Amino acid sequence: MKRIVSIQDVSCIGKCSQTVALPILSSMGIETAILPTSILSTHTAFREFTFKNLTDELYKIVEHWKKQNFQFDLIYIGYTGSEEILNFVLDFIKEFKTEKNIVVFDPAMADHGKLYSGIDKNIFSKIKEVSKKADVLRLNLTEATFLLDMEYKEKFTLEEAKKIAENLQQLNGKTTVITGIEKENKIGAIGYDGIEFYSNFETKYNKSYHGTGDIFTSALVGSLLREKTLEEAIKIATKFTTECVRITYEDKNGIDYGVNFELAIPFLLKLL
Repeated sequence: MKRIVSIQDVSCIGKCSQTVALPILSSMGIETAILPTSILSTHTAFREFTFKNLTDELYKIVEHWKKQNFQFDLIYIGYTGSEEILNFVLDFIKEFKTEKNIVVFDPAMADHGKLYSGIDKNIFSKIKEVSKKADVLRLNLTEATFLLDMEYKEKFTLEEAKKIAENLQQLNGKTTVITGIEKENKIGAIGYDGIEFYSNFETKYNKSYHGTGDIFTSALVGSLLREKTLEEAIKIATKFTTECVRITYEDKNGIDYGVNFELAIPFLLKLL
């Protein structure tokens, strides 16, 4: 059984980060260890949320893990939220990265042209450091333009998105996956491994939901650990995320701070 470690926050309400990653990855048949970088009362779209940095405890956890000789097939890094936590992530990679496992990094710092609450450009240099250590860099168009110091705009053509992917691939030298790309009234993602481009586009719903990026990344890394190709993993993650959105969009009582991903898990398992 493959084992993954998920390094990101716990938002107690909000359906994102660890509370999305753990059930999705577990349902895909992957043992999922977690390192909660911080605990928030809700995700950052809510006002006046509480935030507790857990970095000090993380180092204690890692020391115990080292004594137990735990190893991981994949290191999944999501929302960090501070320079201190990014420094921990760099230390963790140094300790647990091997020739056999892979690192997937989702910066989870911005969307729709704006940084998330609590994130500022002072941590960009650290995010770039972690990006260089990643085997797969997974981010949306806003995060991509910020990392490349590009001007953001609401829509990029597919060719423009491919150029962005090429520039990002030079940052980490390996694989880049970018989401939020539109094509002919559909929305999806592209991947670039330095040789070929892969893409998949699905129905676009005229509503934005929080947590869909975490859903996509979790399905992507789970698919990669299930030995799917990058092309297959992108297709699975895109289709699953779209199904999550569809179910929520069609639910008259659906919440507006997240998606009903739980109801789409059977669909994900069929895709596998």
